[in-house]
Amino acid sequence: MLISRRDALKAGALALAAPRIGILQAAPRKLPIGLQLYSVRADCAKDFDGTLAKVAEMGFEGVEFAGYHSYAGNAEGLRKKLDQLKLKAEGAHLGAGNFAPEKLKQTVAFHKTLGCKFLILPGDGRYTHPEKSKEYAKWITDLAAALKADGMYTGHHNHTKEFEKAPGEVDKTYFDLFAERTSKDVIIQQDCGWTVMAGLDPIAMMKKYPGRMRTTHIKPKLPKNSPAGKKALIGQDVTDWKAVVQACGDIGGTEWLVLEQEDYPDGMSPLEATKASLAGLKKLLG
Repeated sequence: MLISRRDALKAGALALAAPRIGILQAAPRKLPIGLQLYSVRADCAKDFDGTLAKVAEMGFEGVEFAGYHSYAGNAEGLRKKLDQLKLKAEGAHLGAGNFAPEKLKQTVAFHKTLGCKFLILPGDGRYTHPEKSKEYAKWITDLAAALKADGMYTGHHNHTKEFEKAPGEVDKTYFDLFAERTSKDVIIQQDCGWTVMAGLDPIAMMKKYPGRMRTTHIKPKLPKNSPAGKKALIGQDVTDWKAVVQACGDIGGTEWLVLEQEDYPDGMSPLEATKASLAGLKKLLG
């Protein structure tokens, strides 16, 4: 069958465009960067407003709370301060007590005022308890269902203990069992630094449980036997953060990258180390 010159030119143009479209689709999605305020907790305790201002000046787009200091019970005042600094309430780490039946309504109202939708448990002993781990998974799944009606989400933030083999399991860790026992609405907030410390690959975790990591911690940690001269700062450690961030967007379903700076090398202050890691991360990401 013969085709017209016009159709032939059109087909050729589409063929030339195809590689360029593929390149555009492969480009990494830019993810906003927030700071887990536990990184600068001592500064927050001394001067919360001043510390928030310094965090904004560094270039963070949001914050994940680890306490509310002078704004406890004053969500309106805190929201006003965040708006002034052009910071978003990316998320919060909260203890299980905040979700008790008698406190749940208050917790939801407080964080709704902040515009904060990710309410994460930063650790719970039930997760790695041989008898209570199943109970915990059901509890947090039910909590996720209750919060979803208000446009909020909950989940669990790992350390290294979560990667221990569960009793009676040949090849499953507590991390695996939690993922299997919870609904897809429950966030697996992977702390990539602790994953590295456990001798595992953060990207492999994302591939194993795709789309479950809507908020991901970027934490520089140096595992044992790290090369001399390496520091626990983004860009100066041993983790390929550029590849990790790419996977966050492509596989993990991540909406926010959350920098958490726990180590302060060379006598640096928490604020100085945090600023250095943010600069290193932005440099790696171009």
